[in-house]
Amino acid sequence: MSEPTPGTGRVRSAVATLRSRFRLIALAPALVLVAVGAWAFASPAGSAPDDEFHLASIWCANDARTDLCKPGTQEGERYISPALVHVSCYAYDPTHTPVCQEQFLAQPEEPTELTARGSFENNYPPVYYAFMNLFASDNMQVSAVVMRLVNVVLFAGISTALYLLLPARRRPTLVWTFLVTMVPLGLFVLASDNPSSWSIIGVGMSWLALVGFFETSGRRRIALGALFGLTVLMAAGSRADAAVYTIIGSAIAGFLTFERSRTWLKLAILPAVFAVVALYFFVSSRQVGVVATGLGDSSTGTGLDKPTLFAYNFSQLPNLWVGSFGVWNLGWLDTVMPPIVWVGALAAFVGVAFVGLGSSTTRKTLSVIGLGLALFAIPMYVLVQGDNAVGTNVQPRYILPLIIMLAGLATFVVGTRRVGLSGLQLWLLGGTLAVAQSFALYTNIRRYVTGSQSSVPFLDTAIEWWWSGPVVSPMTLWFIGSAAFAGLVFVLLREMRKTNELAA
Repeated sequence: MSEPTPGTGRVRSAVATLRSRFRLIALAPALVLVAVGAWAFASPAGSAPDDEFHLASIWCANDARTDLCKPGTQEGERYISPALVHVSCYAYDPTHTPVCQEQFLAQPEEPTELTARGSFENNYPPVYYAFMNLFASDNMQVSAVVMRLVNVVLFAGISTALYLLLPARRRPTLVWTFLVTMVPLGLFVLASDNPSSWSIIGVGMSWLALVGFFETSGRRRIALGALFGLTVLMAAGSRADAAVYTIIGSAIAGFLTFERSRTWLKLAILPAVFAVVALYFFVSSRQVGVVATGLGDSSTGTGLDKPTLFAYNFSQLPNLWVGSFGVWNLGWLDTVMPPIVWVGALAAFVGVAFVGLGSSTTRKTLSVIGLGLALFAIPMYVLVQGDNAVGTNVQPRYILPLIIMLAGLATFVVGTRRVGLSGLQLWLLGGTLAVAQSFALYTNIRRYVTGSQSSVPFLDTAIEWWWSGPVVSPMTLWFIGSAAFAGLVFVLLREMRKTNELAA
């Protein structure tokens, strides 16, 4: 027999040590980038609701960049490229593919067409638009994709940092918060150019970062405080309603961690300061007008008296709550999700929330009730004030951040109590989410590649629209996105099982 190579034993020992120390959860950030990133390529520029408004606002966010945007004939108008004005030319008709963009993309990318569709009079808080303007260029499609990928990276980076900084018993709450609320609307919006992407990130993470800030000490507390401030600025700087949501989240975090001590009062200065900042963003944007008039106009009003409208909306409001799970259509409300998506996604949310509520205290119960009242009162007020019925103007993406926070509250660990899911329950849950996400991604790609009327199962057949440049085929993108999401679910649920925080 040959003698072993010198050092072989040491190498094998080192490999064995690495294997024993390596945890699959370390793959989660990369899987998030791939899984959510797939959604960034799953639809064309302009596919999110009101995208022509938001993209124009981004291109015009810096007055010095006259190569992208020029002043119009009136205060609320701007000159931008025809490609931006008509970026959503395929909207509302699911049989209409984005091939209509080609005639506008063929024109010079110069600000030559007048539009009033944009946040040109401080309609929205300016931070999101100003930041994304850094990535705007004379190539609309490339810029739109880059901005989407920036949002994906922000989500992956901030969630990873928050996971590492939070106390171990708070980490499962972060995982469940997003795992059971993202399919399909959350994934679609996160990987879009819509400012609601920052609303999801900011509202969904700020309250939990604040909990960690109150419960930790030293450098970790400082880092969590900084993360809290960053996420509040992202949310409040993107949408006025998100600014209000961060204040609600801060109040809940403070209530859950409250102590009668001077230390707690000193720490409470941080959320108080950022509550003032969030309130400033709210009142300084024209979205504050929703408080007085709602989102209605003469063309969408019901004409009903307010008591009758309230009663009708009371019976229909749950339709708005469950809309983000696929009950409502994606995109410009023209991409119909198959029932397997919304049944699976909603079942996962309800199941985890129900089990999570099994571990509760008075504070947690009151917090859940309070957030539930906000989920009722906020959309109901806006609907009635704007003379709108459920299904008009107010969309599920507006309240999705509150749904995300509700999932976090339901799974919030209190004291030494634990709630449990068996191994079989975990894997049924994971399999359901993976299947629902895969069908949602496939359906979303199908709508734009061939139009929803196509019955050919293979996405690479009879393609009418797809990205030009180094992008994988539609079918390959679907496979990669589905596999990455399934892998992410496996890794996360395995970690939940291992830590025994939400698993028996």
